[in-house]
Amino acid sequence: MANNSYSGVKNSMVEANHDGEFGCTLKELRSLMELRGAEALSKIGESYEDTQGLCSRLKTSPVDGLSGQPTDIEKRKTVFGQNLIPPKKPKTFLQLVWEALQDVTLIILEVAAIVSLGLSFYKPPDAERDHCGRAAGGVEDENESEAGWIEGAAILLSVICVVLVTAFNDWSKEKQFRGLQSRIEQEQKFTVVRGGQVIQIPVAEIVVGDIAQVKYGDLLPADGVLIQGNDLKIDESSLTGESDHVKKTQEKDPMLLSGTHVMEGSGKMVVTAVGVNSQTGIIFTLLGSAEEDEDEEEEKKKEKEEKKKQRKNKKQDGSVENRKKAKAQDGAAMEMQPLNSDEGADAEEKKKANLPKKEKSVLQGKLTKLAVQIGKAGLVMSAITVIILVVLFVVDTFWIQNLPWVKDCTPIYIQFFVKFFIIGVTVLVVAVPEGLPLAVTISLAYSVKKMMKDNNLVRHLDACETMGNATAICSDKTGTLTMNRMTVVQAFLAEKHYKKVPEPENIPSSILDILILGIAVNCAYTTKIMPPEKEGGLPRQVGNKTECALLGFSNDLKRDYQAIRNEIPEEKLYKVYTFNSVRKSMSSVLKMADGSYRMFSKGASEILLKKCYKILTANGESKVFRPRDRDDMVKKVIEPMASEGLRTICLAYRDFPVSEGEPDWDNENDILTGLTCLCVVGIEDPVRPEVPDAIRKCQRAGITVRMVTGDNINTARAIATKCGILLPGDDFICLEGKEFNRRIRNEKGEIEQERIDKIWPKLRVLARSSPTDKHTLVKGIIDSTVIEQRQVVAVTGDGTNDGPALKKADVGFAMGIAGTDVAKEASDIILTDDNFSSIVKAVMWGRNVYDSISKFLQFQLTVNVVAVIVAFTGACITQDSPLKAVQMLWVNLIMDTFASLALATEPPTEALLLRKPYGRNKPLISRTMMKNILGQGVFQLVIIFTLLFAGEKIFDIDSGRNTPLHAPPSEHYTIVFNTFVLMQLFNEINARKIHGERNVFEGIFNNLIFCSIVFGTFIIQIVIVQFGGKPFSCVALTIDQWLWCTFLGFGSLLWGQVISSIPTSRLKFLKTAGHGTQKEEIPDEELEELDDMDEIDHAERELRRGQILWFRGLNRIQTQIRVVNAFRSSISLYEGLEKPESRSSIHNFMTHPEFRIEDSEPHIPLIDDTDAEDDAPTKRNSSSPRNATPTPPSPTPTTTAAPTTPVSPSPNQNNNAVESSNHLLPEGPKSGTPSAPGSPLHSLETSL
Repeated sequence: MANNSYSGVKNSMVEANHDGEFGCTLKELRSLMELRGAEALSKIGESYEDTQGLCSRLKTSPVDGLSGQPTDIEKRKTVFGQNLIPPKKPKTFLQLVWEALQDVTLIILEVAAIVSLGLSFYKPPDAERDHCGRAAGGVEDENESEAGWIEGAAILLSVICVVLVTAFNDWSKEKQFRGLQSRIEQEQKFTVVRGGQVIQIPVAEIVVGDIAQVKYGDLLPADGVLIQGNDLKIDESSLTGESDHVKKTQEKDPMLLSGTHVMEGSGKMVVTAVGVNSQTGIIFTLLGSAEEDEDEEEEKKKEKEEKKKQRKNKKQDGSVENRKKAKAQDGAAMEMQPLNSDEGADAEEKKKANLPKKEKSVLQGKLTKLAVQIGKAGLVMSAITVIILVVLFVVDTFWIQNLPWVKDCTPIYIQFFVKFFIIGVTVLVVAVPEGLPLAVTISLAYSVKKMMKDNNLVRHLDACETMGNATAICSDKTGTLTMNRMTVVQAFLAEKHYKKVPEPENIPSSILDILILGIAVNCAYTTKIMPPEKEGGLPRQVGNKTECALLGFSNDLKRDYQAIRNEIPEEKLYKVYTFNSVRKSMSSVLKMADGSYRMFSKGASEILLKKCYKILTANGESKVFRPRDRDDMVKKVIEPMASEGLRTICLAYRDFPVSEGEPDWDNENDILTGLTCLCVVGIEDPVRPEVPDAIRKCQRAGITVRMVTGDNINTARAIATKCGILLPGDDFICLEGKEFNRRIRNEKGEIEQERIDKIWPKLRVLARSSPTDKHTLVKGIIDSTVIEQRQVVAVTGDGTNDGPALKKADVGFAMGIAGTDVAKEASDIILTDDNFSSIVKAVMWGRNVYDSISKFLQFQLTVNVVAVIVAFTGACITQDSPLKAVQMLWVNLIMDTFASLALATEPPTEALLLRKPYGRNKPLISRTMMKNILGQGVFQLVIIFTLLFAGEKIFDIDSGRNTPLHAPPSEHYTIVFNTFVLMQLFNEINARKIHGERNVFEGIFNNLIFCSIVFGTFIIQIVIVQFGGKPFSCVALTIDQWLWCTFLGFGSLLWGQVISSIPTSRLKFLKTAGHGTQKEEIPDEELEELDDMDEIDHAERELRRGQILWFRGLNRIQTQIRVVNAFRSSISLYEGLEKPESRSSIHNFMTHPEFRIEDSEPHIPLIDDTDAEDDAPTKRNSSSPRNATPTPPSPTPTTTAAPTTPVSPSPNQNNNAVESSNHLLPEGPKSGTPSAPGSPLHSLETSL
């Protein structure tokens, strides 16, 4: 990274090139930020003398920051740029229309319609007309035959309608998503100093020259130079791929880079580069604008050319790097070393291949599979329909009537065939439920929008649906279950236990002075207590809440901590050991006037008391504090406090006299010992009033709530009882982190799943837990196979250290207020009010999504079944489909698009929380739904066939059957069509309930969209029938006929009541449909993702042991080949050891290598891991071996036939590596990848 774009330009301090009036240019600052460590220091030294000099050049003050005047801020934005990375252009409406047109069925329809249009203009000479058989003759009216073109035109028109509606839906979805994205970005605030005041501003407002305060858990929004730091450690893995934390000091390495995480400590930095010029921005420009808009194909071509160029260049200029540098200075493109362009492309493809890092959302999996199955059935039906029609026509014309094939009649015959073909295609159009994906997206998008109001900011769409399946929630205590408003309520001070905050008069002043001094300097200076916003309100707590409690304690003791802080500003602190999850304490060192040092410490009482050797007595002297005294204190003070649900904090200090000389500050163990205990305080964090109720709802809904906290076990148990997580008389266990670890590890210290399985079902509280414990627990529950359903786990977290657990969980909730940026980054949903009861809302919405889809399915399938059967039998018996192509398309439009809108936007009800979660394998279509579908289907078919074959007698009208080619529309068929549509409309109301409820109208007026769609459809139907005429093959009906049609339609509501009276349990023959995908049928692409996520269960692994061994051999060879190639093509060996994850916004730029949980399968170290195709053999142990070695047969369901088109071997195939390995191993990676016969999820297009 050091030799980035401008590193060649050595700035020789040319004073002439100042931008405006600032003492340094954008270019200088950029080249400064390329440097690291010592280089950077020497550069600052020679150009600006020191950081102070840099600040004055940028016209800013290290203490007071920028003035904050709008003119100054604006000027800085124009000179140095804004802190924004321009987003990718959204797709235009036309592009979306073009995409919607790519639908295969639509294309077939368009072609058929055009052919039909062309043929309708041909007119054979009248004389010959009779030779062409019965069907052609008998047109009464000349102008009737003129109207032949109408059908073709009408089909084209309806196709356009469908396309526009689809495109519009996509467009609004895209718009919503962008709104969501910008909302997430606006939420991001950062602390800066302006005009001497510490304020929080949106990240986008940060400008060069701002003095920003960085603290534990921050995600740095811009590049800068450190001007003051305490114990600052940064995780730069997102930029460098090195997982070790980098220590930042002014003396050694002051460079802070955007997109990196503060893992420990705090400090101040002066901002030197923002937006596109920051390190993250530079990478973004590379990733985004360059190839984003190109297609993947082109990227692949480019890759090949790049590689060839690289090989040539190798011969010419000795190194690829030089070319890169040269290219960068041309300004043609800025390349960065770790991101070679081919890896950039690779990142792009990866991004497209697996945006959600979790396995494909349950619902999408089930739906895609169902859609494919229905589509295949439809394809078969339509093919049969066409064949039957053609055969009947040919037999009738040439055999029964014995007519010769006359040349003049050919166009007429072709017209017939085209008509048959169109009928076939319309059957297909109706059969394919293209409304399914639409219903899902509408439902999800609608839910996400509404969830915003319920304080859930959803970052990944499918998270909200997964939430409906949740079976377990692992929640933090602080801030989620409690109010995160801490106050000191008890104290043990000067040998006395005060049950409420003591009066300052009762405490020896010597002790009080030390105590207040300790609280003031040993709390982060960013933490303060502000006056209340409203009169009579509570004072506002800013910063770390535990520290706020201590500062509040000092205020209660009538002392002003701010005065001490003004006297001793942060810069004067000699050394600070900041709080982290390992130390569990924080210490600050002051240098006294006489040259001695005094260190103040605060931390968890049981940890800090072990380090105390003295304690202050009532008269202000210190006396020896023995282990025996300590045990007494734990029993008499700490446990009683904890059992009341208080968090206990110990405050202590230590003096280092001058005589001992300067201590070795880096040796923490020697420093943090021999302390003198000042006092122990009990801090109360009251339970949020709405939490117990929310937890009761969860338990009733079959969701287990577990509390995972860093507090001690007594506090945790007390709070858990108050919340209702622990109910008296139940058989539960509460563990501490240590004990938990002891129980789950074997003798060798390895974690064993069997041991976790013994614990987790009963575990309710895990106290004193480390972040890894939380992750272990979540992973243990997810991987567990004790209960037949796989557990779906939601996790809440706020700290940086919760990242791994949030990522591992099925749904990660981050806290919007208290959460650190790192936690928000790893999460799926952000709780904007940090409140547990919002999680219950999320569960409700998630279940609602599931139900909405089921409602839609129940409706859709009824229509599909009926329409297909009617068209099919009608065509076979009467040689013409009773429902014409255009009518079918209209039915398709109301069924698919409108119904998905109407049914997918049903608001959730509390009743959703009364049932158990569905689980992963619950079929989409339950037996009750199957009963409804079949029952309604039978009813509709009976009615329609009665009308079709006896309608003319009932209504006393002309029969519409067996009409000639261009005959005018008949009343008979209009009645059939009208009744059909009205039955669908009334059935849409039936479909609102899927669990067999009686009252289908319940809450119908809460959903305005539903009402307006049903009503609107009815109006349009009247217009079509009365005024549709020839294009819709309709004739205006009389009032009587309308009433009959409506009555028959209404019948489906009455019939619905009959159906719901039949108990489902009686109907043994009903089958469920739309199960989740079983493991064996998951297509290879997903297996890779699954394996990355360590998701396949252990039984499965046993079966695959043999296959893995076989692969290991293959992999060895490939690795060797790749080593050879790497040397041959001089690709740097370390190229891309970090895979760029999907980076959709500047804040998503994080990858956490230290969070990556390694797979438990042996993973052979590969040299160039960017290339997914080659590590496929280790992971793709589902499809490849089936084609390669005899392995235990895994049953593949018969329903999913193999797709008929070849599938490209792998989604992100890095051409170079594949080509080069092909020289030596022709069937290396390729032999394994023909898609497995069982992969059901290749989208419909492929199977067509």
